[in-house]
Amino acid sequence: MMDFVWAVLVGGAICVIGQLMMDVGKLTPAHTMTILVIAGAVLDGISFGGVSLYDRFIDFAGAGATVPITSFGNALVHGATKELQDNGWIGILTGIFELTSAGITAAIVFSFLAALVARPRG
Repeated sequence: MMDFVWAVLVGGAICVIGQLMMDVGKLTPAHTMTILVIAGAVLDGISFGGVSLYDRFIDFAGAGATVPITSFGNALVHGATKELQDNGWIGILTGIFELTSAGITAAIVFSFLAALVARPRG
């Protein structure tokens, strides 16, 4: 039961931080999203004992850390570093797309479907 509680609290806190960045900091949604993705990437780049800080965060918060946009930055860096170790420098590019391709594809497909339904003007 506590796993669900922590997931809701941590995921909600990340959303509150993003909302405060837009409301109080007057940042655009694009700037807010970029900062949160970079934060996830930086937290994945910091490791203690061979385990990244974001991986420890995921172990603690579960879906509260994997669902928000910060996990996209985590996936970018995590994939790049893993493939760099396995395949060398070319692995940086392939690793980025290997872990994030499903999310990118889903965003494109669902955006297209939403555009068909909503019929945007202009």
